[in-house]
Amino acid sequence: MVYVRKNVRKLTRSERRRFVEALLELKRRGEYDEFVRLHIAFFRGDGDTGLRAAHMTPSFLPWHRRFVLDLESALQSVDDSVTVPYWDWTRDRSTTAVPWTDDLLGGNGRPRDRQVMTGPFAYVTGNWTITENITNVEYLTRDLGRSRNPIDLPTRADLNWALKDPVYDVAPWNSTVTKGFRNKMEGWGSDSNPWRNHNRVHRWVGGVMLGGASVNDPVFWLVHSFMDMQWTRWQRRHRKHRYLPAKPPGRGSRHYGRIVARHEPLPPWDVTPDELEDMSEIYRYA
Repeated sequence: MVYVRKNVRKLTRSERRRFVEALLELKRRGEYDEFVRLHIAFFRGDGDTGLRAAHMTPSFLPWHRRFVLDLESALQSVDDSVTVPYWDWTRDRSTTAVPWTDDLLGGNGRPRDRQVMTGPFAYVTGNWTITENITNVEYLTRDLGRSRNPIDLPTRADLNWALKDPVYDVAPWNSTVTKGFRNKMEGWGSDSNPWRNHNRVHRWVGGVMLGGASVNDPVFWLVHSFMDMQWTRWQRRHRKHRYLPAKPPGRGSRHYGRIVARHEPLPPWDVTPDELEDMSEIYRYA
């Protein structure tokens, strides 16, 4: 049966409670921290050697599609009614709007140390201690809007700028490309405009969302659910275009062994980007 991912602002009171309780149960079981560890392990960039599967690479979108699916499956093992909602940051743009409410993700961090003090994921509740991190901070942090150097969230125009590009990705298949839907959505930009779409959202939220341990903030899943929705929209708009590259770079290429082609396994799973392109038999977006 195909299930539905909803806009977080459309969740009923019961759906909000069930989503939060399922996340907290995964945390109590120790399962949630496994997702944090996996994301940290695959947080590699252009300057790193070896394969890039999750970031600054064509497989950014399918990698995170599978990652969200795995979290969703874990949530449904707790409560089979739960799905991962999405946060439309082009509409809900203030620091007090959904999802920053006390019955969902809680609010901004306090000025002194950016520690989140409200909502179910605040450290003071005793239910959300950060144990897997790139620092020794044990509490959830946020700096919504970036207080010292304010920035705005991406707009609908920013999304449309990416969605109208019919090509999925282009060589050299990394953070430097200026064409292609993937990097326009992932958001690596120029010196004059360094952060677009996905990357800009991470920086607007701030706190733990700034690095490889960003999964420690549950908003991570709402961000990537919305990103996945945009990939679905792009696929429908450009039906003749597919994930690229279709074939891996040859042995003589400097990109050999560094990116995942359409029919190659996407680590750490035994699944290819090609197999992740159509999710219509698993879920849809409302």
